[in-house]
Amino acid sequence: MIRLRFLGAAGTVTGSRYLLDWRGHRFMVDCGLFQGSKELRLRNREPFAVPADSVEAVVLTHAHIDHSGYLPLLQRTGFSGPIHATGGTRDLCALLLPDSAQIQEEEAAYANRHKTSRHQPALPLYTRADAEACLGRFQDHPYRQPFQVVPGVQAVFRDAGHILGSARVELLFEGDPPRRLVFSGDLGRLDAPILRDPEPLEEADWLVLESTYGDRVHTDHPVEQNLRDLVRSGVQRGGVIVVPAFAVERTQEVVYLLDELLHQGGIPSIPVYVDSPMAVRAFHLFQKYPEYYDEDARRLLEAGRRVLSFPGLRLCETVEDSKAINRARPPFLVVSASGMATGGRVLHHLKRYLPDPANTVLLVGYQAVGTRGWRLQQGEESVRIFGESVRVRAWIDKLDGFSGHADSVQLERWATGLARPPRRVFLTHGEPEALEAQRVRLASMPGWEVHVPAHDQEVILE
Repeated sequence: MIRLRFLGAAGTVTGSRYLLDWRGHRFMVDCGLFQGSKELRLRNREPFAVPADSVEAVVLTHAHIDHSGYLPLLQRTGFSGPIHATGGTRDLCALLLPDSAQIQEEEAAYANRHKTSRHQPALPLYTRADAEACLGRFQDHPYRQPFQVVPGVQAVFRDAGHILGSARVELLFEGDPPRRLVFSGDLGRLDAPILRDPEPLEEADWLVLESTYGDRVHTDHPVEQNLRDLVRSGVQRGGVIVVPAFAVERTQEVVYLLDELLHQGGIPSIPVYVDSPMAVRAFHLFQKYPEYYDEDARRLLEAGRRVLSFPGLRLCETVEDSKAINRARPPFLVVSASGMATGGRVLHHLKRYLPDPANTVLLVGYQAVGTRGWRLQQGEESVRIFGESVRVRAWIDKLDGFSGHADSVQLERWATGLARPPRRVFLTHGEPEALEAQRVRLASMPGWEVHVPAHDQEVILE
């Protein structure tokens, strides 16, 4: 009898945490932070569902903070077991977890200076020291190589195509016959740049399936052609093109496509600056793991070209590198974090370049309501940056077609690749509308029993 408890990502797209109990052993799949609304973020402050020292191991699907960000706090409160992950996930966590801790420390310091918290003093969930200590618990495993999680339970990572090192997790529980519980993790979309498509699903007795885009289908507009046209327009205006982009994955995808367009002569040869220390370090990780590349990226290597490296590319890691961009002569392009323009170095570029109609801001990702990126997308005439009102005279363009998640059609195609339906399917990691749309579609197929679990619900798998 397997007990599966949904401690997060149930009825929401954040806080992915699954607790499993089996034959006196307890372990987790994913251990993420809740992000977004204050109501969700307050869950991070609640006492953990079980004593942390009773958790024997954690198996991690990928490095995003909503899947990994609770790990330092779990360790600080008593967890002392291994954290199983792919090599790419381990290395990305070495970037993302200390960064998460630093953000929390800065927010706590701000709250204490301005007395904006009812807690005196305001404290971060965990510190950078906690995050760095947690990294010593990682044990990395290649795709498709089984390893033991607890006695009687083996796990296998298979490529999920979402971000560098992302995996679905297959758990095999010993018995006669053995039973297979599969966690999809976050599944990448088909034909995304650089990384392989998700590996096909062949067998599952039970399936926990993400449903981020369970109610929508991605646009079929060719993103590379659209990027070409938008960059050409920006260059013709003779200005600067600013691209707010998430440091990990989205920045690398944008630069990869720019490289292809420059190589093919689709856009003029202009300098391309990547202004984000984390993005620069992520570039090095992408070059460290060529075994994760898809066929197109591998062909570049075989032709003697380096992926994410071309003559006009300038990687800006230091503050001095970033300031030097101000002295560059247009036209040029800057890719900088954050993707929704909520913070980071991109704010300096927006403040400098938004008032000039020769310039362009190119939005390449989802812009959450209320963020600075959303305000630009809505056409607001001014935005506040560093406490000042900045006029928006630059061109604001939106490039659709980038997404780290499979859409509803791709999710259904992946899940129904099974030779026979699972005993039960549990839909998680989606907003209520997306979860319900995905449930209705899958449940309409013969033999499919589909559930949408509630937060903190426990189910028995027999």
